[in-house]
Amino acid sequence: MWRNGCHGPSSISGLRGYLLDRLRPSAGQHVANSSRTLLIICAGLVILAGCSAPTAPASDGGESPQPASGDATVEGTTEVHFINVGQSVSTLIIGPTGETMLIDSGHFNDDGEYVLQYLQQQNIERIDYFVTSHNDADHIGGNAAVINYFETEADGIGAVYDPGIAAGTETYSEYLDAIEQHEVTLYETREGDSIPFENVSVQVMGPPEPYLESEARNENSIVLKLTYGQTSFLFTGDAEDDQEAYLVEEYGSQLRATVMKAGHHGSKTSTSGALLDAAQPQAVIISSEYESQYGHPNEETLQRLAERDISTYWTATHGHAVLRSDGKQVTIATQRAAPTDPMSIRDGSPIDPGTTGTVERRATITGSGVTDAAGTPTTIATDGGTDTSAEQGEIALASVHADAEGDDRENLNDEYIVLENTGGEPFDLSGWTVQDEAGATYTVPDGTTLDAGATITLHTGSGTDTETDLYWGSGSPIWNNGGDTVIITNADGDEVLRESYS
Repeated sequence: MWRNGCHGPSSISGLRGYLLDRLRPSAGQHVANSSRTLLIICAGLVILAGCSAPTAPASDGGESPQPASGDATVEGTTEVHFINVGQSVSTLIIGPTGETMLIDSGHFNDDGEYVLQYLQQQNIERIDYFVTSHNDADHIGGNAAVINYFETEADGIGAVYDPGIAAGTETYSEYLDAIEQHEVTLYETREGDSIPFENVSVQVMGPPEPYLESEARNENSIVLKLTYGQTSFLFTGDAEDDQEAYLVEEYGSQLRATVMKAGHHGSKTSTSGALLDAAQPQAVIISSEYESQYGHPNEETLQRLAERDISTYWTATHGHAVLRSDGKQVTIATQRAAPTDPMSIRDGSPIDPGTTGTVERRATITGSGVTDAAGTPTTIATDGGTDTSAEQGEIALASVHADAEGDDRENLNDEYIVLENTGGEPFDLSGWTVQDEAGATYTVPDGTTLDAGATITLHTGSGTDTETDLYWGSGSPIWNNGGDTVIITNADGDEVLRESYS
């Protein structure tokens, strides 16, 4: 059944047509700015555009307004999960109100197994926004499985966002079959469209119109910039030199992001010097397998990252990477500790996809600010006007070991937290306090200095303080095994870190 006056060549034998927005969205769902729809005719791999997307009715009888970019409220945390899926990529984003976005779904050779396993471990019941960066089989490998699972065993898929360039693969056909079978809303998504992720600003920067490089799929990946407070994340799919050059020319400093996912699994044709100079990320995440048959990540790409002193996390050695933003700073937690120096990342030990286990805090980075429409950096003061981001960025909670071996009360020194100086200079902790959620407080002794990059362990029990170990002197456990909050205050009484664990 065709809507909005669109007609498909259904009389041609063997031709399966599908209207991308065949379902009318309910109030509050996304409507692309350009009101585009897409007709995909799979047998002929023909794409036609131009049908009008239905507009969700507003409560006042008019059209539902699009959320303005930058209107996001900074309250709570936004999580970005880079899932270890081997020679592929999949990213889960959980917004501050619990809405979810999934970008890509892994390789066709595992049929979404690793992605679904991870989503179930995270107790994800619904995918509100399912983004297909482009239709290569190593990015849509689990699309059909994810759609089928959430539409039959969980709370569904809100809508799927696709750049609109077909692929002649069985994986792509199965993806469309799942959409048609479950009547999931599907949008062609292009530069200038919007995705109304609640309290998170989502800017669609690509692909442009017309498409680049004769509709090559990599070069027309969906490019997203997510902004939450002073922090932002840039996702460029498998964009290569042409689309990256377009992005730099079109957006310039508006590309600036706190964290960036390396394009095309760290290929040498992506993550160019020009893009890195425009985005200025403080950390880059690479998603590929340990012994990639394609040589990912490429040494030239790693050299570009090293020249700019960008911390680099590789899912092949760090495993799952979970980044949490409170709007001012981003904490980075991974399954394994591994080198982040770009030229040393292969020194880490491989971690197989599907490996379970918790993540531990490795670093904290401060927000890089946001840019206005002209690309001019602006500063958001979320604490009433005091900018403490530089100070906060120097101390991080590297790990919490709350469950001591055996009886906690008899092994208090095996209950501990680890603090790390993530700044570039030595750091004086004298007079700082560490507190739990119940109000138990420890004061760091005078003369305690933490060198750049160094860690110090605070044990709950008693002992002799050293440069690397401090002792609370408590006669009973401090940190709850089931979850607690670590609160750190500087010598002036200013809270500089508050981190919960579970």
